[in-house]
Amino acid sequence: MHSDIRRCSDWEATHDRPVYTLGDRCPLCGAPTENGAPAPFDPTDRYGEYRRRARPDRPE
Repeated sequence: MHSDIRRCSDWEATHDRPVYTLGDRCPLCGAPTENGAPAPFDPTDRYGEYRRRARPDRPE
């Protein structure tokens, strides 16, 4: 499954919130865009446990 909606790659430094577009460049700052969809979930992922263990804890 492929998403046509793209997100500004530099939104955290430039914008207050993510800027979404269909183009290859951000309409506000001109930075390149990236796919805004999360990676697909795979229940057979052999390394998922290690990746979750390496991820820093999220603030509650």
